Amino acid sequence: MSDPLLVLDGVTKRFGSFRAVDQVGFTVSSNAIAGLIGPNGAGKTTLFNTVAGLLSPEEGSVTLAGKRVDGLPPHKVFAAGLARTFQIPRPFPEMTVLENVMLVPERQAGERFWNNWVAPARVRREEAMNRERAREIIAFCGLDRVAADLARTLSGGQLKLLELARALMAEPRIILLDEPAAGVNPALMETLVEKITALNAQGYAFLIIEHNMDLVMSICRPIMVMAQGRLIYSGDAEGARRDSAVLDAYLGDVPG
Repeated sequence: MSDPLLVLDGVTKRFGSFRAVDQVGFTVSSNAIAGLIGPNGAGKTTLFNTVAGLLSPEEGSVTLAGKRVDGLPPHKVFAAGLARTFQIPRPFPEMTVLENVMLVPERQAGERFWNNWVAPARVRREEAMNRERAREIIAFCGLDRVAADLARTLSGGQLKLLELARALMAEPRIILLDEPAAGVNPALMETLVEKITALNAQGYAFLIIEHNMDLVMSICRPIMVMAQGRLIYSGDAEGARRDSAVLDAYLGDVPG
C-alpha cells in the first residue's frame, strides 16, 4: 500500500436543505485505480465537482498530496496536480486533436502577445517542446492517425481518449475520470482500459465514476459506493458483491 494521495474527510455539499453529498470520507493512494459507483442521483458527480474545485463544500476537507485544496478554484486544484475529464467530452471542436492537447499547459509564453515580439525564440522553443510532448501523448492514446483532424469529427470513443490525452498533458498526480466507458464501443473501451492500467503502472492514480460494472470490477481497487449522498461501502470488488447495503442500493443485478 502506497502513501495517501487524495484524502476526503467529512465532505458535505448542500443545495438549500438538500445534502447532495453528506459527510463523505475516503482515501485514494498514490498507486490506486479507485472506483466510485452508485445509482443515478447518488451524489457522485457533485462529489467530483467538489473535489475538482467547481463547487465548494460546506463541511469537511479535501487534501491532495498533503495540502488542503477544498474551496480553491478549479485552476488552482488543477495546478496542484489533479486533472479531470467529463462524461460528455469538452474539446474545442474547431481545433485539431494536436491543438487541443498543446493548449493544456498553463502560463505558456506565447499566451502573452508581447512575447511574440520581445522573446520570439523563447516562444518557439516552448511551442516546439509542447508539440513534441503532445505528439507523444497522442500516440500513446492511439490518436496519432487523427492528430490533424478537427475534434468535432471524432467518434465518441476517440473523444474519450482525447480527454485522457488532455489530462495527461497537465502531468497530474491523479486523474478523475467521469464515466469513461459511456458511449464507447467495446473495442475502444478495451483500449481505454489498457491505457488506464498502463498509466497506473507508470505512477498515475485514478478515481473513476463508472456505471460499467465489468470495467469497475476488473480494474478498480478500492471500490467506493455512494447512495443518497452518503458513502455506504469502501473495499474490494468481492466485498461489494456481498455487502447487503450495496446490493440493495445498486448491485443486485451484478453477476456473481
